[in-house]
Amino acid sequence: MTEQEYEVLVVGGGPAGLSAALYLARYDRQVALFDTGRGRSTWHQINHNYLGFPGGIAARELRERGRQQLAEYEQVTVLEHKIDTLKRENGIFTAQGQAGAWRGRAVILCTGVIDHYSHFPGWDEYVGRSMFWCITCDGYGCKDARVVVTGNTNAAASEALQLQRFTSHLRVLTDSRDCYIDESFQQRLQRHNIPLIHDKIDTAIGADGQFEAIITKGGQRIEVDQLFCQHGATPQTKLAQDVGVLLSAEGYICVDTEQKTNVAGVYAAGDVTRLHSHQVTTAVHEGGTAASAANYFLYPPELKDD
Repeated sequence: MTEQEYEVLVVGGGPAGLSAALYLARYDRQVALFDTGRGRSTWHQINHNYLGFPGGIAARELRERGRQQLAEYEQVTVLEHKIDTLKRENGIFTAQGQAGAWRGRAVILCTGVIDHYSHFPGWDEYVGRSMFWCITCDGYGCKDARVVVTGNTNAAASEALQLQRFTSHLRVLTDSRDCYIDESFQQRLQRHNIPLIHDKIDTAIGADGQFEAIITKGGQRIEVDQLFCQHGATPQTKLAQDVGVLLSAEGYICVDTEQKTNVAGVYAAGDVTRLHSHQVTTAVHEGGTAASAANYFLYPPELKDD
């Protein structure tokens, strides 16, 4: 199998990876960007928190604009391949998948997370249209709406309590056989007149990704405009673990302020790095920071000031 050579391998084509590749191109580095076309930025969300886009910008459009911007630089090769393994030997990293193998002196992991949404027939058409997970991104858009928060932990109860800033029409639905919302949070929900329903979603009624109602397995019909899911997310850290990168207790990649991991030459950016910074603005910033650190790492010692 022929191994292609680059200076930096960027794994993940969301905002963090696109930003990293752009910065590296501006440093005149040879970069391979691997993008499988999946992840949070491939859903239907309109991002209203990114500065410079009055009226918001669709996450998919932001990705496409990023790809167009990268097309101006011949230093960047975009590969729509999945990387399955990452190895490090004698200071060189080899990323390998079914389509081939690629070598680089540095790696930036922008592999993101997998969100755990409520599942029911046709659930994916609602994601980013009327089914969300982030109060920071989409809480403002639910003013006076009928909102159901799904989840069976204190995080779901907490999200519902915070959403009162935008609407008073709130319910919490465990959407699970088990309920781990403790007594203190259940009492808080009661004090704020937020019903807690211990049931699961059976079907949704709606069109074009917009809810009208949900039907629970227990037969209850709940009128709803928006669903906020609090079922957690799983960081995609398999490649990081391949080369011994340290993870936090929550499973996210540990990085310092320059996006460096504990492994020399490995950097990480975006949603895979922290539990509470899952924003496009953060991802773009971290991608640029990781690229700058990787660029400095690649200089020979005689060109560095340390």
